[in-house]
Amino acid sequence: MSATLIQLRGVAKAYGSGSHRVYALQGVNLEIFRSEYLSIMGPSGSGKSTLFNMIGGLDRATEGSVEIDGVHLNRLTEGQLAFFRGRHIGYIFQSYNLILSLTALKNVSLPALFAGASPDDAEHRAKEVLDRVGLGHRLHHRPDELSGGQQQRVAIARALVNRPTIVLADEPTANLDFKTGEEIIELLQQLCRHLKVTIVTATHDHKMLKASDRIVWIKDGRVDRVARAEDLDIETGGISGH
Repeated sequence: MSATLIQLRGVAKAYGSGSHRVYALQGVNLEIFRSEYLSIMGPSGSGKSTLFNMIGGLDRATEGSVEIDGVHLNRLTEGQLAFFRGRHIGYIFQSYNLILSLTALKNVSLPALFAGASPDDAEHRAKEVLDRVGLGHRLHHRPDELSGGQQQRVAIARALVNRPTIVLADEPTANLDFKTGEEIIELLQQLCRHLKVTIVTATHDHKMLKASDRIVWIKDGRVDRVARAEDLDIETGGISGH
């Protein structure tokens, strides 16, 4: 296994105070390895989304620490954290979150511009990643002129444009049909393999679990189980160990 890229130590997240204090996460310890494809599973209210946000620097731990490639996120100011996210982490959302009035090229260029790239460099990088995800012929199409699968490919290209170390994918196949979902999963696998990007996904899609290196189950704010996908029998209807 590769070296550790993300390290969570005793991570807890609490909301409220006193007798109204509620813990969404309780003492989570987890290592995520460089160039790994990790899936996080858990029912609604399990803390899965909170854990996902912790890994992505979108939320701060009440207790414990989150470290990415030697950087302690807890110690960063809000401005430093935003700078770190913009250059090291790409995000893929279930609902694509594309700007409807902009073309695919402009949607993908935006994060590069925000990160300080010149307009020419941002456009060059956007064209490069759109070509990589198979949309080099759709550069000037707006989201409403693209299929759901094509929109998700634009979202993946946008996540990659700043050449991140980590890509976080939140239910990336939830709004797609079976065949298109399989194509997106295959694309994510290729990115993990060829670009050496670490992919962390929150998912209920068993097709995506089969593509993972490891799967983490969250229950009641804690890590309930961690397993390698190769050690499981994963079918559409359920999962069992060998």
